[in-house]
Amino acid sequence: MVSTDRVLAFALMSLLVIVIPGPSVLFVIGRALAHGRRTALATVLGSVLGSYVLVVAVALGVGTLVERSVAVFMAVKLAGAAYLVYLGVQAFRHRKELRMGAEAAPGQPARGDVRTVLDGVVVGMTNPKAIVFFAAVLPQFVDHSAGGLPVQMLLLGLVPIGIGLVTDTLWGLGAAAARTWFARSERRLSLIGGAGGFAMIGLGVTVAATGRAD
Repeated sequence: MVSTDRVLAFALMSLLVIVIPGPSVLFVIGRALAHGRRTALATVLGSVLGSYVLVVAVALGVGTLVERSVAVFMAVKLAGAAYLVYLGVQAFRHRKELRMGAEAAPGQPARGDVRTVLDGVVVGMTNPKAIVFFAAVLPQFVDHSAGGLPVQMLLLGLVPIGIGLVTDTLWGLGAAAARTWFARSERRLSLIGGAGGFAMIGLGVTVAATGRAD
């Protein structure tokens, strides 16, 4: 239903957008620094699931409404920004507990896996970069003469989701590897946990302050 040429063109466009780190990547890095590899990977899973929710919304016509409505777009963006700040504050407040948590339950994340995935879903769904990309760019690559536009969008949407899954995972693993060295010292682990919290707070503020204002 979707031609190979269109898929390849959309894949190239997606890659160009995804290689520029956005809120989802920075969020994954922040969680990796604060809690380690397992939490980072669960966050990546949640983020791509949340992003695909946006694809479904665009396919159903909801995404266009969000992208075109200043009020709705701002509400979604600010909700995501506020949640990022909240998670950052929580990570900073509990930074000294990371060592105790690691010793009490080796290999376990600071938060439950399901909760971590849900955190990623929220961030993925409220990512302004993803909202604009899927609402404004995705529809341009469908073939109107072939029909089945929602299905085409759902299939095309898997392309950036797959690319994002790979690249975000690499970012998360890289950040988690750096955290491993810090984990050898309780003081260093506390510092890196605080840094991860500050990164998420800064990201939330940045998301709230940037983007469309029209």
